[in-house]
Amino acid sequence: MDFKALAAKIIENVGGKENVTGVVHCATRLRFTLKDVNAAKTDVLKKTPGVLSVVNAGGQYQIVIGPDVPQVYQEVLALGGFEAQAAVEDPDAEKEDNRSKLSKALEGIASIFQPIIPAITGAGLLKALMALFSAFGILKGGTQTYIILNAMADAAFYFMPILLAASCARKFKCNQGTAMALAGILVYPAFINLLGGADPVKFIGFLPVTKATYTSSVIPIILDVWFMSHVEHFMQKVSPRAIKFFSVPLVSLLVGGTVTIVVLGPIGAWVSNLINIFFKWLNSVAPWIVPTIVGVANPLLVMTGTHYGLIPIGTNNLATVKWDTVVGPGMLASNVAQGAAGLAVGIRSRNPDTKQQASSAGLTGVLGITEPVLYGVNLKYTFPLYAAMIGGGIGGLYMGITRVARFAGGSPGLLVLPAYIPTADVAELGYTMGNLVNAVIGVVIAMAVAFAASYILFGVWAKRGKLDPEETGETAAAPAIPAAADSDIVAVADGKFIGPKDMADPMFAEEAMGQTVAVEPVNGTIVSPANGVLESVFETGHAFTVRMKDGTGLLVHIGVDTVNLKGKGFAVLKKQGDAVKAGEPVVKADLSVIKAAGYSAQTMIVIAEPLDDAKPVSYVEFGRNVARGEKISK
Repeated sequence: MDFKALAAKIIENVGGKENVTGVVHCATRLRFTLKDVNAAKTDVLKKTPGVLSVVNAGGQYQIVIGPDVPQVYQEVLALGGFEAQAAVEDPDAEKEDNRSKLSKALEGIASIFQPIIPAITGAGLLKALMALFSAFGILKGGTQTYIILNAMADAAFYFMPILLAASCARKFKCNQGTAMALAGILVYPAFINLLGGADPVKFIGFLPVTKATYTSSVIPIILDVWFMSHVEHFMQKVSPRAIKFFSVPLVSLLVGGTVTIVVLGPIGAWVSNLINIFFKWLNSVAPWIVPTIVGVANPLLVMTGTHYGLIPIGTNNLATVKWDTVVGPGMLASNVAQGAAGLAVGIRSRNPDTKQQASSAGLTGVLGITEPVLYGVNLKYTFPLYAAMIGGGIGGLYMGITRVARFAGGSPGLLVLPAYIPTADVAELGYTMGNLVNAVIGVVIAMAVAFAASYILFGVWAKRGKLDPEETGETAAAPAIPAAADSDIVAVADGKFIGPKDMADPMFAEEAMGQTVAVEPVNGTIVSPANGVLESVFETGHAFTVRMKDGTGLLVHIGVDTVNLKGKGFAVLKKQGDAVKAGEPVVKADLSVIKAAGYSAQTMIVIAEPLDDAKPVSYVEFGRNVARGEKISK
């Protein structure tokens, strides 16, 4: 893949670099913050080789690339001149920002946590590997090697406030160094010892300092940097230029630090504890609820970008109580189920392209990266998505009932199963190697159910005519249709042959353009209705005209109001001026795209010319099923 060319195409079609106020990336997506989302050419981007899909959700314009996103991201930064911490302010855009409060909040959460995910993922997996090696006697606790490795694994979590302060500073547009210094107060050894003492703590003699634990905390520092950013912005406005260099950070750190240790830090710690108490209670009363819900709904959350709302909960649990039963198990069941559903499509499909894409994307899915299989396979055919939700729900239910917990972070998939091995610091909570066994059983259940459901539903979809013949391998076995005479009109698609009274569009039903019949297609292959010449092919692909040898003009219109799709879902196979035979494919239409947009896929055949003094064409009876290329005129 030419990453530079792809990056240039992306920048051009998001409205140019002047339309971009910020860009970050996750494991599979470029996440743009745009001044004007309407300036982006979504349809063009979706058809761009290298782009799996485009999602506008959570306040971000997200372009799904897949595992190659880091390379594309670097080229985007180079070509656009973007910086990770830079954000172009646009007051007018702010005033016109009509996003919901939920979307804004989720965008904020995503932008704060995204930069630190690699650090906590690497640290978490290192901790999981240590647990694995310890279980097999390869690594012994208390040794110098163990202590050093443990420091590598624990550092990201212990100093979580500092990591979050750096990303919060970019989000709240304040000085990164000052924000990190503010976080350093919370993990400063002497301050920690002071809070751990028996005596009450007071600042400057009268301000009470609540005793709380801030190492590995999440919420306190977000509140603290948010407040400090307001102090800094105020000082930037009122400080004389001559002293601004030192007055701004001095006041920001002093005022921000005071409010942090006296007010906001304790509030954040209290909220964190409240969250922990709630989920501990939920885990004791009905541990199966959350993993089941997450297992079922996670694909929908990923589609809308709202899955990032779960990240702080899981991160907070791992950082504070050392285990998580809320986010990890449910997402693990969901991700492996999505991958398994895609693998089933790869096995059952007879289309070489589909087999290759579904197999590779399915494998990536079971390893924890689901966007390629979600957007490239499961959403495209819909039935694998249903199968994945069923499998994810049942797998999540099992993990919930057996109280499976994860003890480290990482993209939920087969590669992070070591994260379910109890570490030394959680063994005292009663977790044993049975936790890993139940996690593996839950994974097997999720994959088996999703695979079986997808495998079976493939056949159901095929019997209902919802899959193209290329997918089922039935193209060659289709009954031969006799060659049409020059005066014959044939069905333009496989499906139900209908008359004007059953048409969805009043204009066609009233035959305002000429005598009209239609086919309710069951697949997207649209063929020529007669022998002749393609007189015109609409650029959007939703319609074309054929001139028969006797001069009759036939208009084929695919769907109702589909011109509004502007070519999305249509692939034109022929060009204007081509000679065509009755039954020869002209357009490939994606019926799922048409229906998802809320349009009818009815495909009309209109005798547009001659209009005057022409004897009406007699057709076979309406209501019967016809095959494309089958003669329908008498």
